[in-house]
Amino acid sequence: MENEALLEKVRAKAQTWLSNSYDPETRMQVQALLDKEDSSELIDAFYKDLEFGTGGLRGIMGVGSNRMNIYTVGAATQGLSNYLKAEFSDLEQIKVVIGHDCRNNSRKFAEISADIFTANDIKVYLFEDLRPTPEMSYAIRKLGCQSGIILTASHNPKEYNGYKAYWDDGAQMIAPHDKNTIAEVNKIRNVSDINFAGKKELITIIGQEIDEQYINDLTKISLSPEAIAHHHDMKIVYTPIHGTGVKIIPSALKAFGFTNIIHVPEQDVISGDFPTVVSPNPEEPAAMAMAVSKAKEVDADIVLASDPDADRIGSAIKNNDGEWILLNGNQTALLFVYYLITRWKELGKIKGKEYIVKTIVTTELIRTIAEKNGVEVYDVYTGFKWIADIMHKNEGKKNYIGGGEESFGFLCEDFVRDKDSVSACSILAEIAAWAKDQGLTMYQLLQKIYVQYGFSKEKGISVVRKGHEGAEEIEAMMKHFRENPLKELADSKVTLSRDYATLKAYDYIDNETLSLMMPTTSNVLQYFTEDNTKVSIRPSGTEPKIKFYIEVHAKVNGVDELEAADKAATEKIDSIRAELGI
Repeated sequence: MENEALLEKVRAKAQTWLSNSYDPETRMQVQALLDKEDSSELIDAFYKDLEFGTGGLRGIMGVGSNRMNIYTVGAATQGLSNYLKAEFSDLEQIKVVIGHDCRNNSRKFAEISADIFTANDIKVYLFEDLRPTPEMSYAIRKLGCQSGIILTASHNPKEYNGYKAYWDDGAQMIAPHDKNTIAEVNKIRNVSDINFAGKKELITIIGQEIDEQYINDLTKISLSPEAIAHHHDMKIVYTPIHGTGVKIIPSALKAFGFTNIIHVPEQDVISGDFPTVVSPNPEEPAAMAMAVSKAKEVDADIVLASDPDADRIGSAIKNNDGEWILLNGNQTALLFVYYLITRWKELGKIKGKEYIVKTIVTTELIRTIAEKNGVEVYDVYTGFKWIADIMHKNEGKKNYIGGGEESFGFLCEDFVRDKDSVSACSILAEIAAWAKDQGLTMYQLLQKIYVQYGFSKEKGISVVRKGHEGAEEIEAMMKHFRENPLKELADSKVTLSRDYATLKAYDYIDNETLSLMMPTTSNVLQYFTEDNTKVSIRPSGTEPKIKFYIEVHAKVNGVDELEAADKAATEKIDSIRAELGI
Protein backbone atom coordinates (compact mmCIF):
# COMPACT_ATOMS: atom_id res chain seq x y z
CA MET A 1 0.00 0.00 0.00
CA GLU A 2 2.87 2.34 0.84
CA ASN A 3 4.38 1.93 -2.63
CA GLU A 4 1.00 2.47 -4.27
CA ALA A 5 0.49 5.68 -2.29
CA LEU A 6 3.94 6.89 -3.29
CA LEU A 7 3.32 6.09 -6.96
CA GLU A 8 -0.01 7.91 -6.85
CA LYS A 9 1.64 10.97 -5.29
CA VAL A 10 4.47 10.88 -7.85
CA ARG A 11 2.07 10.54 -10.79
CA ALA A 12 0.04 13.50 -9.58
CA LYS A 13 3.19 15.58 -9.24
CA ALA A 14 4.42 14.55 -12.69
CA GLN A 15 1.06 15.48 -14.24
CA THR A 16 1.61 19.10 -13.23
CA TRP A 17 4.70 19.10 -15.47
CA LEU A 18 2.47 18.46 -18.50
CA SER A 19 0.97 21.96 -18.38
CA ASN A 20 1.80 24.57 -21.02
CA SER A 21 3.98 26.36 -18.45
CA TYR A 22 6.70 23.84 -19.30
CA ASP A 23 8.48 23.68 -22.64
CA PRO A 24 7.40 21.04 -25.21
CA GLU A 25 10.54 18.90 -24.81
CA THR A 26 10.08 18.67 -21.05
CA ARG A 27 6.40 17.76 -21.43
CA MET A 28 7.27 15.02 -23.93
CA GLN A 29 9.92 13.50 -21.64
CA VAL A 30 7.60 13.57 -18.61
CA GLN A 31 4.83 11.89 -20.61
CA ALA A 32 7.29 9.19 -21.67
CA LEU A 33 8.08 8.49 -18.01
CA LEU A 34 4.37 8.33 -17.17
CA ASP A 35 3.78 5.89 -20.02
CA LYS A 36 6.56 3.52 -18.99
CA GLU A 37 5.46 0.23 -17.48
CA ASP A 38 8.40 0.30 -15.07
CA SER A 39 7.73 3.27 -12.77
CA SER A 40 11.11 3.28 -10.99
CA GLU A 41 12.55 6.08 -13.14
CA LEU A 42 9.41 8.17 -12.69
CA ILE A 43 9.57 7.71 -8.92
CA ASP A 44 13.25 8.65 -8.77
CA ALA A 45 12.56 11.78 -10.83
CA PHE A 46 9.64 13.05 -8.75
CA TYR A 47 9.55 11.42 -5.28
CA LYS A 48 11.21 14.45 -3.69
CA ASP A 49 12.55 17.90 -4.47
CA LEU A 50 16.28 18.52 -4.70
CA GLU A 51 17.57 20.00 -1.46
CA PHE A 52 20.72 21.79 -0.35
CA GLY A 53 23.20 19.34 1.20
CA THR A 54 26.89 19.70 2.09
CA GLY A 55 27.55 20.78 -1.50
CA GLY A 56 24.34 22.65 -2.35
CA LEU A 57 21.89 21.46 -5.00
CA ARG A 58 23.08 18.36 -6.85
CA GLY A 59 21.39 15.67 -8.91
CA ILE A 60 21.15 13.72 -12.13
CA MET A 61 20.19 15.85 -15.13
CA GLY A 62 16.74 15.25 -16.57
CA VAL A 63 13.09 16.13 -16.10
CA GLY A 64 11.48 16.03 -12.67
CA SER A 65 11.56 17.78 -9.31
CA ASN A 66 14.44 15.53 -8.17
CA ARG A 67 16.52 16.27 -11.25
CA MET A 68 18.76 19.09 -12.45
CA ASN A 69 16.93 21.00 -15.18
CA ILE A 70 16.05 24.59 -16.08
CA TYR A 71 13.03 24.52 -13.74
CA THR A 72 14.75 23.21 -10.60
CA VAL A 73 17.65 25.58 -11.32
CA GLY A 74 15.11 28.31 -12.02
CA ALA A 75 13.27 27.73 -8.75
CA ALA A 76 16.55 27.79 -6.83
CA THR A 77 17.59 31.05 -8.47
CA GLN A 78 14.21 32.69 -8.00
CA GLY A 79 14.14 31.62 -4.37
CA LEU A 80 17.67 32.95 -3.83
CA SER A 81 16.71 36.20 -5.60
CA ASN A 82 13.71 36.65 -3.32
CA TYR A 83 15.83 36.04 -0.24
CA LEU A 84 18.61 38.39 -1.38
CA LYS A 85 16.08 41.16 -2.00
CA ALA A 86 14.68 40.71 1.50
CA GLU A 87 18.09 40.51 3.21
CA PHE A 88 19.70 43.41 1.33
CA SER A 89 16.69 45.67 0.84
CA ASP A 90 18.78 48.65 1.99
CA LEU A 91 21.24 48.29 -0.90
CA GLU A 92 20.77 50.31 -4.05
CA GLN A 93 22.15 47.43 -6.14
CA ILE A 94 22.42 43.78 -5.15
CA LYS A 95 25.20 41.95 -7.01
CA VAL A 96 26.00 38.29 -7.64
CA VAL A 97 28.73 36.32 -9.44
CA ILE A 98 27.90 33.33 -11.64
CA GLY A 99 30.42 30.68 -12.62
CA HIS A 100 30.20 27.24 -14.18
CA ASP A 101 32.29 24.18 -14.94
CA CYS A 102 32.69 21.97 -18.01
CA ARG A 103 29.59 19.84 -17.50
CA ASN A 104 26.86 19.38 -20.07
CA ASN A 105 24.22 22.11 -19.58
CA SER A 106 26.39 24.10 -17.14
CA ARG A 107 26.63 27.14 -19.44
CA LYS A 108 22.93 26.89 -20.22
CA PHE A 109 22.02 26.77 -16.52
CA ALA A 110 24.40 29.66 -15.80
CA GLU A 111 22.85 31.88 -18.48
CA ILE A 112 19.30 31.02 -17.38
CA SER A 113 20.28 31.88 -13.79
CA ALA A 114 21.71 35.20 -15.03
CA ASP A 115 18.39 35.94 -16.73
CA ILE A 116 16.43 35.19 -13.57
CA PHE A 117 18.67 37.28 -11.30
CA THR A 118 18.53 40.26 -13.66
CA ALA A 119 14.76 39.85 -14.13
CA ASN A 120 14.68 40.48 -10.38
CA ASP A 121 16.85 43.62 -10.78
CA ILE A 122 19.98 41.93 -9.42
CA LYS A 123 23.26 42.76 -11.15
CA VAL A 124 25.18 39.75 -12.46
CA TYR A 125 28.89 39.26 -13.04
CA LEU A 126 28.95 36.26 -15.39
CA PHE A 127 32.23 34.54 -16.17
CA GLU A 128 32.86 34.44 -19.92
CA ASP A 129 33.60 30.72 -19.83
CA LEU A 130 34.24 27.89 -17.39
CA ARG A 131 36.18 28.85 -14.24
CA PRO A 132 37.22 27.10 -11.00
CA THR A 133 34.85 27.17 -8.05
CA PRO A 134 37.46 28.86 -5.81
CA GLU A 135 37.88 31.68 -8.35
CA MET A 136 34.14 32.32 -8.18
CA SER A 137 34.44 32.48 -4.37
CA TYR A 138 37.35 34.92 -4.80
CA ALA A 139 35.33 37.09 -7.19
CA ILE A 140 32.45 37.48 -4.71
CA ARG A 141 34.78 39.15 -2.20
CA LYS A 142 36.81 41.03 -4.83
CA LEU A 143 33.73 42.53 -6.52
CA GLY A 144 31.83 43.22 -3.29
CA CYS A 145 28.91 40.95 -4.15
CA GLN A 146 26.18 39.71 -1.85
CA SER A 147 26.05 36.20 -3.29
CA GLY A 148 27.34 33.92 -5.98
CA ILE A 149 26.52 30.61 -7.58
CA ILE A 150 28.44 28.07 -9.58
CA LEU A 151 26.94 25.38 -11.78
CA THR A 152 28.90 22.21 -11.07
CA ALA A 153 28.54 18.70 -9.72
CA SER A 154 32.16 18.67 -8.60
CA HIS A 155 33.65 15.19 -9.09
CA ASN A 156 30.37 13.32 -9.68
CA PRO A 157 29.87 11.18 -12.82
CA LYS A 158 28.83 12.85 -16.09
CA GLU A 159 25.07 12.33 -15.53
CA TYR A 160 25.13 14.85 -12.68
CA ASN A 161 25.08 18.59 -12.42
CA GLY A 162 24.75 20.88 -9.45
CA TYR A 163 24.23 24.38 -8.09
CA LYS A 164 26.37 25.71 -5.25
CA ALA A 165 25.15 28.89 -3.58
CA TYR A 166 27.46 31.31 -1.75
CA TRP A 167 27.00 34.26 0.58
CA ASP A 168 28.76 37.64 0.68
CA ASP A 169 31.80 36.27 2.53
CA GLY A 170 32.57 34.02 -0.45
CA ALA A 171 31.58 30.83 1.39
CA GLN A 172 28.84 28.33 0.70
CA MET A 173 25.70 29.21 2.60
CA ILE A 174 25.06 27.89 6.09
CA ALA A 175 22.25 28.61 8.56
CA PRO A 176 20.29 30.76 8.58
CA HIS A 177 20.85 31.66 4.94
CA ASP A 178 20.70 28.13 3.49
CA LYS A 179 17.49 27.28 5.35
CA ASN A 180 15.93 30.66 4.54
CA THR A 181 16.78 30.28 0.86
CA ILE A 182 15.27 26.78 0.83
CA ALA A 183 12.14 28.20 2.43
CA GLU A 184 11.91 30.77 -0.37
CA VAL A 185 12.49 28.07 -2.99
CA ASN A 186 9.76 25.94 -1.43
CA LYS A 187 7.30 28.83 -1.75
CA ILE A 188 7.65 28.58 -5.52
CA ARG A 189 4.95 26.10 -6.43
CA ASN A 190 4.42 27.01 -10.09
CA VAL A 191 6.67 27.79 -13.03
CA SER A 192 4.81 31.09 -13.31
CA ASP A 193 6.48 32.11 -10.03
CA ILE A 194 9.86 32.12 -11.80
CA ASN A 195 10.76 35.28 -13.72
CA PHE A 196 12.82 34.17 -16.73
CA ALA A 197 12.66 37.56 -18.54
CA GLY A 198 16.24 38.73 -18.07
CA LYS A 199 17.64 42.24 -18.46
CA LYS A 200 20.86 42.00 -20.48
CA GLU A 201 21.99 45.47 -19.38
CA LEU A 202 22.44 44.14 -15.84
CA ILE A 203 24.90 41.43 -16.96
CA THR A 204 28.64 42.16 -16.99
CA ILE A 205 30.92 39.52 -18.52
CA ILE A 206 34.11 38.93 -16.53
CA GLY A 207 37.19 36.82 -17.15
CA GLN A 208 40.84 37.58 -17.72
CA GLU A 209 41.08 40.55 -15.36
CA ILE A 210 39.80 38.40 -12.47
CA ASP A 211 42.14 35.57 -13.48
CA GLU A 212 45.13 37.89 -13.28
CA GLN A 213 44.15 39.37 -9.90
CA TYR A 214 43.41 35.93 -8.47
CA ILE A 215 46.73 34.41 -9.59
CA ASN A 216 48.66 37.49 -8.46
CA ASP A 217 47.12 37.22 -4.98
CA LEU A 218 47.89 33.48 -4.87
CA THR A 219 51.59 34.08 -5.52
CA LYS A 220 51.71 36.13 -2.30
CA ILE A 221 51.12 32.99 -0.19
CA SER A 222 54.34 31.34 -1.43
CA LEU A 223 56.62 30.53 1.52
CA SER A 224 59.71 29.14 -0.25
CA PRO A 225 60.39 31.12 -3.44
CA GLU A 226 64.11 30.33 -3.13
CA ALA A 227 63.37 26.58 -3.26
CA ILE A 228 61.28 27.11 -6.39
CA ALA A 229 64.12 29.10 -7.94
CA HIS A 230 66.48 26.19 -7.24
CA HIS A 231 64.13 23.61 -8.77
CA HIS A 232 62.00 25.66 -11.17
CA ASP A 233 62.51 23.11 -13.94
CA MET A 234 61.39 20.05 -11.96
CA LYS A 235 58.98 17.98 -14.02
CA ILE A 236 55.35 18.53 -13.04
CA VAL A 237 52.69 16.48 -14.83
CA TYR A 238 49.27 18.14 -14.53
CA THR A 239 45.80 17.01 -15.64
CA PRO A 240 42.51 18.91 -15.33
CA ILE A 241 40.56 15.69 -16.13
CA HIS A 242 38.65 17.64 -18.82
CA GLY A 243 37.70 20.40 -16.38
CA THR A 244 38.12 24.04 -15.46
CA GLY A 245 41.71 23.85 -14.25
CA VAL A 246 42.95 23.42 -17.82
CA LYS A 247 44.28 26.98 -18.23
CA ILE A 248 44.43 28.58 -14.83
CA ILE A 249 46.40 25.94 -12.90
CA PRO A 250 49.30 25.84 -15.39
CA SER A 251 49.21 29.66 -15.35
CA ALA A 252 49.35 29.70 -11.54
CA LEU A 253 52.25 27.22 -11.49
CA LYS A 254 54.15 29.42 -13.95
CA ALA A 255 53.39 32.52 -11.85
CA PHE A 256 54.88 30.73 -8.82
CA GLY A 257 58.03 30.17 -10.87
CA PHE A 258 57.71 26.64 -12.24
CA THR A 259 58.84 26.33 -15.86
CA ASN A 260 58.35 22.66 -16.74
CA ILE A 261 54.64 21.82 -16.65
CA ILE A 262 53.85 18.71 -18.69
CA HIS A 263 50.29 18.24 -19.93
CA VAL A 264 48.18 15.17 -20.64
CA PRO A 265 46.80 16.34 -24.01
CA GLU A 266 43.86 13.91 -24.12
CA GLN A 267 42.61 15.24 -20.77
CA ASP A 268 43.12 18.91 -21.66
CA VAL A 269 40.05 18.48 -23.88
CA ILE A 270 37.17 20.31 -22.19
CA SER A 271 34.17 17.95 -22.12
CA GLY A 272 31.20 17.21 -19.91
CA ASP A 273 31.30 13.65 -21.21
CA PHE A 274 34.73 13.09 -19.60
CA PRO A 275 35.75 10.82 -22.50
CA THR A 276 38.92 9.35 -20.96
CA VAL A 277 37.47 8.44 -17.54
CA VAL A 278 34.41 6.73 -16.08
CA SER A 279 34.35 9.22 -13.20
CA PRO A 280 36.32 12.51 -13.13
CA ASN A 281 37.32 12.04 -9.51
CA PRO A 282 41.01 12.46 -8.62
CA GLU A 283 40.40 10.18 -5.63
CA GLU A 284 40.07 7.24 -8.02
CA PRO A 285 43.15 5.54 -9.52
CA ALA A 286 41.44 5.16 -12.90
CA ALA A 287 41.00 8.94 -13.20
CA MET A 288 44.72 9.45 -12.47
CA ALA A 289 45.99 6.63 -14.69
CA MET A 290 46.80 8.68 -17.80
CA ALA A 291 48.68 11.30 -15.79
CA VAL A 292 50.69 8.62 -13.98
CA SER A 293 51.46 6.99 -17.32
CA LYS A 294 52.72 10.34 -18.63
CA ALA A 295 54.81 10.75 -15.45
CA LYS A 296 56.48 7.39 -16.06
CA GLU A 297 57.12 8.33 -19.68
CA VAL A 298 58.88 11.63 -18.81
CA ASP A 299 60.30 10.57 -15.41
CA ALA A 300 58.40 13.34 -13.62
CA ASP A 301 58.91 14.60 -10.08
CA ILE A 302 55.22 14.88 -9.19
CA VAL A 303 51.74 14.42 -10.66
CA LEU A 304 49.03 16.98 -9.94
CA ALA A 305 45.34 16.83 -10.86
CA SER A 306 42.13 18.74 -10.29
CA ASP A 307 38.48 17.69 -10.54
CA PRO A 308 36.00 19.25 -13.01
CA ASP A 309 35.39 22.45 -11.00
CA ALA A 310 39.01 22.60 -9.79
CA ASP A 311 38.38 22.67 -6.08
CA ARG A 312 39.77 19.19 -5.28
CA ILE A 313 43.39 18.20 -5.74
CA GLY A 314 44.78 14.80 -6.66
CA SER A 315 48.47 13.88 -6.56
CA ALA A 316 50.87 11.03 -7.21
CA ILE A 317 54.48 10.66 -6.06
CA LYS A 318 57.25 8.07 -6.35
CA ASN A 319 58.03 5.78 -3.42
CA ASN A 320 61.52 4.68 -2.45
CA ASP A 321 61.43 1.92 -5.10
CA GLY A 322 60.59 4.42 -7.83
CA GLU A 323 56.97 3.21 -8.10
CA TRP A 324 54.21 5.78 -8.51
CA ILE A 325 51.64 5.87 -5.72
CA LEU A 326 48.58 8.06 -5.24
CA LEU A 327 48.40 10.26 -2.16
CA ASN A 328 45.07 10.06 -0.38
CA GLY A 329 43.33 13.14 0.97
CA ASN A 330 44.61 12.66 4.49
CA GLN A 331 48.22 12.35 3.34
CA THR A 332 47.91 15.46 1.19
CA ALA A 333 46.44 17.38 4.13
CA LEU A 334 49.27 16.13 6.37
CA LEU A 335 51.89 17.40 3.93
CA PHE A 336 50.19 20.80 3.71
CA VAL A 337 49.77 21.22 7.48
CA TYR A 338 53.31 20.04 8.25
CA TYR A 339 54.84 22.30 5.59
CA LEU A 340 52.77 25.39 6.36
CA ILE A 341 53.34 25.21 10.11
CA THR A 342 57.06 24.43 9.67
CA ARG A 343 57.61 27.36 7.30
CA TRP A 344 55.46 29.76 9.34
CA LYS A 345 57.65 28.91 12.36
CA GLU A 346 60.88 29.29 10.39
CA LEU A 347 59.73 32.66 9.07
CA GLY A 348 58.75 33.87 12.55
CA LYS A 349 55.06 34.08 11.70
CA ILE A 350 53.80 31.99 14.65
CA LYS A 351 52.70 34.55 17.25
CA GLY A 352 50.23 32.53 19.33
CA LYS A 353 47.06 33.44 17.44
CA GLU A 354 47.39 30.95 14.58
CA TYR A 355 45.01 28.10 13.80
CA ILE A 356 44.25 25.35 11.34
CA VAL A 357 40.89 23.69 10.61
CA LYS A 358 40.08 20.06 9.82
CA THR A 359 36.85 18.13 9.43
CA ILE A 360 35.85 15.56 12.04
CA VAL A 361 36.47 12.66 9.63
CA THR A 362 39.96 13.85 8.67
CA THR A 363 43.05 12.28 10.28
CA GLU A 364 43.77 13.11 13.91
CA LEU A 365 47.48 13.27 13.07
CA ILE A 366 46.85 16.84 11.90
CA ARG A 367 45.84 17.72 15.46
CA THR A 368 49.05 16.17 16.80
CA ILE A 369 51.22 18.19 14.40
CA ALA A 370 49.42 21.47 15.12
CA GLU A 371 49.20 21.17 18.90
CA LYS A 372 52.86 20.12 19.25
CA ASN A 373 53.74 23.35 17.44
CA GLY A 374 51.47 25.61 19.46
CA VAL A 375 48.84 26.01 16.76
CA GLU A 376 45.13 25.85 17.62
CA VAL A 377 42.96 23.21 15.92
CA TYR A 378 39.27 23.46 15.02
CA ASP A 379 37.19 20.37 14.18
CA VAL A 380 34.20 20.97 11.91
CA TYR A 381 31.61 18.99 9.96
CA THR A 382 32.24 17.65 6.46
CA GLY A 383 31.79 20.38 3.87
CA PHE A 384 34.15 23.28 3.33
CA LYS A 385 31.45 25.77 4.30
CA TRP A 386 32.15 24.81 7.92
CA ILE A 387 35.85 25.56 7.53
CA ALA A 388 34.87 28.89 5.98
CA ASP A 389 32.55 29.55 8.94
CA ILE A 390 35.49 29.28 11.35
CA MET A 391 37.50 31.61 9.11
CA HIS A 392 34.64 34.11 9.12
CA LYS A 393 34.31 34.02 12.92
CA ASN A 394 38.06 34.45 13.41
CA GLU A 395 38.53 37.18 10.82
CA GLY A 396 40.58 40.03 12.29
CA LYS A 397 41.15 38.09 15.54
CA LYS A 398 43.28 35.06 14.67
CA ASN A 399 45.53 34.04 11.79
CA TYR A 400 44.46 31.27 9.44
CA ILE A 401 47.30 28.96 8.37
CA GLY A 402 45.31 26.40 6.40
CA GLY A 403 42.38 24.02 6.45
CA GLY A 404 41.46 20.77 4.79
CA GLU A 405 39.43 17.64 4.62
CA GLU A 406 40.13 14.01 3.79
CA SER A 407 38.08 14.30 0.59
CA PHE A 408 41.00 15.85 -1.30
CA GLY A 409 40.29 19.48 -0.46
CA PHE A 410 42.63 22.06 1.03
CA LEU A 411 42.74 25.86 1.30
CA CYS A 412 46.06 27.62 1.86
CA GLU A 413 44.86 31.24 1.58
CA ASP A 414 42.33 33.28 3.55
CA PHE A 415 40.93 35.41 0.70
CA VAL A 416 39.05 32.44 -0.82
CA ARG A 417 36.41 30.62 1.20
CA ASP A 418 36.21 27.22 -0.46
CA LYS A 419 38.71 24.47 -1.13
CA ASP A 420 41.09 25.51 -3.85
CA SER A 421 43.07 23.22 -6.13
CA VAL A 422 44.66 26.19 -7.88
CA SER A 423 46.54 27.24 -4.75
CA ALA A 424 46.82 23.62 -3.56
CA CYS A 425 48.57 22.48 -6.76
CA SER A 426 50.91 25.46 -6.59
CA ILE A 427 51.81 24.95 -2.93
CA LEU A 428 52.14 21.16 -3.28
CA ALA A 429 54.63 21.74 -6.11
CA GLU A 430 56.38 24.22 -3.81
CA ILE A 431 56.53 21.56 -1.07
CA ALA A 432 58.18 19.18 -3.56
CA ALA A 433 60.78 21.85 -4.37
CA TRP A 434 61.32 22.58 -0.67
CA ALA A 435 61.78 18.86 0.06
CA LYS A 436 64.32 18.66 -2.79
CA ASP A 437 66.27 21.45 -1.14
CA GLN A 438 66.61 19.14 1.87
CA GLY A 439 67.59 16.16 -0.23
CA LEU A 440 64.18 14.52 0.25
CA THR A 441 61.55 13.19 -2.11
CA MET A 442 57.89 13.83 -1.28
CA TYR A 443 57.58 10.22 -0.17
CA GLN A 444 60.55 10.58 2.18
CA LEU A 445 59.04 13.79 3.56
CA LEU A 446 55.84 11.91 4.34
CA GLN A 447 57.88 9.18 6.04
CA LYS A 448 59.67 11.85 8.09
CA ILE A 449 56.29 13.16 9.29
CA TYR A 450 55.19 9.67 10.36
CA VAL A 451 58.40 9.06 12.31
CA GLN A 452 58.23 12.46 14.01
CA TYR A 453 54.51 12.54 14.84
CA GLY A 454 53.28 8.95 14.65
CA PHE A 455 52.05 6.68 11.88
CA SER A 456 48.43 6.72 10.75
CA LYS A 457 46.57 4.89 8.03
CA GLU A 458 43.10 5.83 6.89
CA LYS A 459 40.58 4.06 4.71
CA GLY A 460 37.33 5.47 3.35
CA ILE A 461 34.65 3.02 2.23
CA SER A 462 31.52 4.12 0.40
CA VAL A 463 28.49 1.84 0.22
CA VAL A 464 26.33 3.01 -2.71
CA ARG A 465 22.54 2.67 -2.50
CA LYS A 466 20.75 4.48 -5.33
CA GLY A 467 17.22 5.84 -5.63
CA HIS A 468 14.29 5.96 -3.23
CA GLU A 469 14.83 2.42 -1.94
CA GLY A 470 18.54 3.12 -1.50
CA ALA A 471 17.82 6.21 0.60
CA GLU A 472 15.59 4.10 2.86
CA GLU A 473 18.29 1.45 3.17
CA ILE A 474 20.90 4.04 4.18
CA GLU A 475 18.51 5.43 6.78
CA ALA A 476 17.99 1.91 8.14
CA MET A 477 21.75 1.35 8.36
CA MET A 478 22.23 4.52 10.43
CA LYS A 479 19.31 3.47 12.65
CA HIS A 480 20.93 0.07 13.18
CA PHE A 481 24.24 1.57 14.30
CA ARG A 482 22.47 3.96 16.66
CA GLU A 483 20.45 1.18 18.25
CA ASN A 484 23.46 -1.15 18.41
CA PRO A 485 26.43 1.06 19.35
CA LEU A 486 29.87 -0.39 18.75
CA LYS A 487 31.63 -1.56 21.93
CA GLU A 488 34.86 -2.90 20.43
CA LEU A 489 36.85 -2.52 17.22
CA ALA A 490 39.62 -4.97 16.26
CA ASP A 491 39.97 -6.15 19.87
CA SER A 492 40.27 -2.60 21.20
CA LYS A 493 37.53 -1.29 23.49
CA VAL A 494 35.54 1.78 22.50
CA THR A 495 36.30 4.54 25.01
CA LEU A 496 34.28 7.36 23.46
CA SER A 497 31.31 7.57 21.11
CA ARG A 498 29.82 10.67 19.53
CA ASP A 499 26.42 11.15 17.92
CA TYR A 500 26.29 14.47 16.15
CA ALA A 501 22.58 14.03 15.43
CA THR A 502 21.89 14.48 19.15
CA LEU A 503 25.08 16.44 19.93
CA LYS A 504 25.80 13.96 22.70
CA ALA A 505 28.92 11.92 23.40
CA TYR A 506 29.44 9.08 25.83
CA ASP A 507 32.68 8.57 27.72
CA TYR A 508 32.93 4.84 28.52
CA ILE A 509 35.88 5.33 30.88
CA ASP A 510 34.17 7.82 33.21
CA ASN A 511 30.66 6.60 32.36
CA GLU A 512 29.34 10.05 31.61
CA THR A 513 27.41 11.78 28.86
CA LEU A 514 29.03 14.83 27.31
CA SER A 515 27.69 17.65 25.15
CA LEU A 516 29.21 18.30 21.72
CA MET A 517 29.75 21.98 20.98
CA MET A 518 28.84 22.23 17.31
CA PRO A 519 26.82 24.89 15.42
CA THR A 520 24.09 22.45 14.41
CA THR A 521 23.31 18.75 14.31
CA SER A 522 24.59 16.35 11.65
CA ASN A 523 23.86 12.71 10.87
CA VAL A 524 27.29 11.38 11.89
CA LEU A 525 28.40 8.67 14.34
CA GLN A 526 31.94 8.37 15.64
CA TYR A 527 33.80 5.85 17.79
CA PHE A 528 37.24 6.13 19.41
CA THR A 529 39.07 3.18 20.99
CA GLU A 530 41.83 2.54 23.53
CA ASP A 531 44.46 2.22 20.79
CA ASN A 532 43.41 5.53 19.13
CA THR A 533 41.44 3.91 16.33
CA LYS A 534 38.68 6.18 14.99
CA VAL A 535 35.64 5.08 12.99
CA SER A 536 33.17 7.57 11.53
CA ILE A 537 29.88 6.75 9.79
CA ARG A 538 27.78 9.23 7.80
CA PRO A 539 25.46 9.33 4.79
CA SER A 540 26.80 11.50 1.98
CA GLY A 541 25.10 14.85 1.58
CA THR A 542 25.65 14.93 -2.18
CA GLU A 543 25.65 11.32 -3.42
CA PRO A 544 23.52 8.17 -2.87
CA LYS A 545 25.95 6.49 -0.49
CA ILE A 546 26.81 5.91 3.15
CA LYS A 547 30.44 6.54 4.05
CA PHE A 548 32.65 4.77 6.57
CA TYR A 549 35.98 6.29 7.62
CA ILE A 550 38.48 4.06 9.44
CA GLU A 551 41.66 5.48 10.96
CA VAL A 552 44.29 3.47 12.86
CA HIS A 553 47.53 4.61 14.50
CA ALA A 554 50.92 3.22 15.51
CA LYS A 555 54.13 4.59 17.00
CA VAL A 556 57.27 4.05 14.96
CA ASN A 557 60.84 4.75 16.02
CA GLY A 558 62.34 4.95 12.57
CA VAL A 559 61.75 4.67 8.83
CA ASP A 560 62.67 0.98 8.97
CA GLU A 561 59.54 0.28 11.06
CA LEU A 562 57.07 1.91 8.65
CA GLU A 563 56.56 -1.12 6.39
CA ALA A 564 55.56 -3.37 9.31
CA ALA A 565 53.35 -0.62 10.74
CA ASP A 566 51.60 -0.21 7.40
CA LYS A 567 51.02 -3.96 7.08
CA ALA A 568 49.60 -4.21 10.62
CA ALA A 569 47.38 -1.19 9.98
CA THR A 570 46.00 -2.73 6.79
CA GLU A 571 45.16 -5.94 8.65
CA LYS A 572 43.44 -3.98 11.42
CA ILE A 573 41.38 -2.00 8.90
CA ASP A 574 40.35 -5.22 7.16
CA SER A 575 39.28 -6.66 10.52
CA ILE A 576 37.19 -3.57 11.30
CA ARG A 577 35.58 -3.70 7.86
CA ALA A 578 34.55 -7.29 8.51
CA GLU A 579 33.10 -6.34 11.90
CA LEU A 580 31.10 -3.51 10.31
CA GLY A 581 29.87 -5.76 7.51
CA ILE A 582 31.33 -3.59 4.75
